[in-house]
Amino acid sequence: MSGGTTEGRKGGTELPQIGDLRSAGPPVGSSAFFRRSGAFAALYHRNFRLFFYGQLISLVGTWMQQVSLAWLVLTVTNSAFYVGLVNALDALPVLALALYAGVVVDHVSRHRLIVVTQVSAMVLSLLLAALVFAGVVRVGHIMAIATLYGIINAFDIPGRHTLYGDIVGRDDLISAVALNSVSFNATRIIGPAIAGIVLGVAGAGVCFLVNGISYAAVLWGLFAMDVPSRRSPASSASAVRNILVGLRHIAADSRMRSLVLLTSVLSIFGTPFLVLLPIVAKHVLGRGAALYGGMMAAVGSGALLGALWIGGASRRVSRGRVLGWSATAYGLLVTLFSFARSIPLALGLLGLIGLVMIVTGAIANTLLQTLAPDDLRGRVVSVYTLVSVGFAPIGALQAGAVAERWGAPGALALGGLICVIGAVIALASTPELRQTR
Repeated sequence: MSGGTTEGRKGGTELPQIGDLRSAGPPVGSSAFFRRSGAFAALYHRNFRLFFYGQLISLVGTWMQQVSLAWLVLTVTNSAFYVGLVNALDALPVLALALYAGVVVDHVSRHRLIVVTQVSAMVLSLLLAALVFAGVVRVGHIMAIATLYGIINAFDIPGRHTLYGDIVGRDDLISAVALNSVSFNATRIIGPAIAGIVLGVAGAGVCFLVNGISYAAVLWGLFAMDVPSRRSPASSASAVRNILVGLRHIAADSRMRSLVLLTSVLSIFGTPFLVLLPIVAKHVLGRGAALYGGMMAAVGSGALLGALWIGGASRRVSRGRVLGWSATAYGLLVTLFSFARSIPLALGLLGLIGLVMIVTGAIANTLLQTLAPDDLRGRVVSVYTLVSVGFAPIGALQAGAVAERWGAPGALALGGLICVIGAVIALASTPELRQTR
């Protein structure tokens, strides 16, 4: 992933509240294109442009490493179990550390924190490349490095998303979140394709080396940013008390409470459809890896369209109302997908699922940040990180267990119906959320 730099070179300026912040003006000759009312509005801000373009390059390397890492584990161990274990080790630290990371994000320079996470990730990638080139890599090395990546992500994800609000302000936050999804899903198509070629020609070590070098792009952007110093609120309370302050704030606000609960339901019962796609491709549709790749591409393509749409259209409608429709559609589409036995129908449904998945996530993330006071945004985003990323292993386990008993279609249908029920209850019980813009 990619992230922030030397903060406060001009020093002494307190960072405004998220609703007031405006960074540097529009790019020369491009103000009409980066219009403030459109999907690309966040690119109006110089700091975000530097961050976004650097991240775009770095994410290609990240996806190359993701594909190569799974291949390396399989090559070293010849075990599907270890492939799954390494993936879990990458996610479990987020579950364990996300809430504490939120406290850190609220009390340190968010900008500098992202620099630290990006440099740390670069070092790990280069270390992994060195181990492969030296011919000494073992599964224990890979497991340790995957765990360290997970620890880095626990701090990087809430830090990065909170930094978006710092550098673009409230009005353009939805555009920043959407563009982050655009870069994530676009590179999810490009990175694995490049990795497949490089793996066959030069091996996994080169992919890890390319990823390590790619961090230079985002770090260049971060060091080129001119972010005013942020006066972090002083606190003598313990980490536990700081965490409880954030949790109580969410619990006391019905809209934030519903957003967190809805995201939890979708993460545990909706998102695991991705885990079941290989099973659907092989055992339900009777095809192989080529179809699985096409299914993932369909999800990514739909996500791209959703991210572009939500960045521009969300200003003209109630975001809370769109969230209600998209979350409900998410569950319905996953349920319909469970009955698909035609490849074109399955691919079409997956494209729509990718679209509503990104719309739902982007709106939930943005609403939580805009509803939170600035001194609690890190802790609020960390809760969102916990339920959207940290709950992923729980969702994968439940989906696998249900699929083992009732088959992949049964697991998909059950998960989709639970998502529909959760969305209806969340929106029906919180009418004020539906009116939130």
